[in-house]
Amino acid sequence: MADIEESSGLSASECQDVLWTHNDAGNDALIFGMSTEGKHLGTWQVEGADNVDWESIATYKDPAGKCFLTIGDIGDNDEARDELDIYRIAEPTITAEATASDSVNPLLTEAAQSMRFSYPDGNNNAETILVHPKTGDIYVVTKKESGPAAVFRIKPAFGAGTAVMSEKVADISVPSDPEGRLTGGSISPDGNRVMLCDLNAGYEFVLPEGAADPDAIWQQQPLPVDLGDRPQGEGVSYGRDGTTLFASSEEKNSPLFLIRRR
Repeated sequence: MADIEESSGLSASECQDVLWTHNDAGNDALIFGMSTEGKHLGTWQVEGADNVDWESIATYKDPAGKCFLTIGDIGDNDEARDELDIYRIAEPTITAEATASDSVNPLLTEAAQSMRFSYPDGNNNAETILVHPKTGDIYVVTKKESGPAAVFRIKPAFGAGTAVMSEKVADISVPSDPEGRLTGGSISPDGNRVMLCDLNAGYEFVLPEGAADPDAIWQQQPLPVDLGDRPQGEGVSYGRDGTTLFASSEEKNSPLFLIRRR
């Protein structure tokens, strides 16, 4: 898709067979829908949102069966942003009209809900936002050039008048060097697995059988997963079936990777 120049997040819908992505910092507040084969399905301007440094997108189906997209404006390479933004919108529906839209003539989403947040330990750079399918809690995983990454949990409080304070729940390391340079992630539809990625590979965390606390997953050792030869790996998502994986790279005209698992 020509309009996607710096795909920085990737997430598979829970309501329709579509993948969602967006461009990185310095671009318009646009989201792009594409088929699981990478075919263009539509472009939308996110009403009421600004793209300071969009780095991640996640899907969520609420208990009533309505699907939402959560967009993380969480990039902060210089660690200079005291507060960051998360946007939530009702997921657009793919239609014949949508497939004719592009970045010059995008459709318009419903008005975005916004939530500003901060970290309890100072400023952090991050490129991964996750939404737990069971609790609706939002997780931000930081990106570190040295040492472990940190996982912060945020209770959704969209529309709050003041910034929400996130809660640190874990430090995590993946079997790579650097151990915390994480660029994307996804939670499986059943909530039992988390896939994180860096520029080169994926790393899967599995919730222990019978665990009552979803955050017990962060105490497990991740297993490497081959996500394909991505020039600059930025996005990864479980498919609707919970086993298929999709992966993307940030460079223009990069392929969409499909990983079928047993």
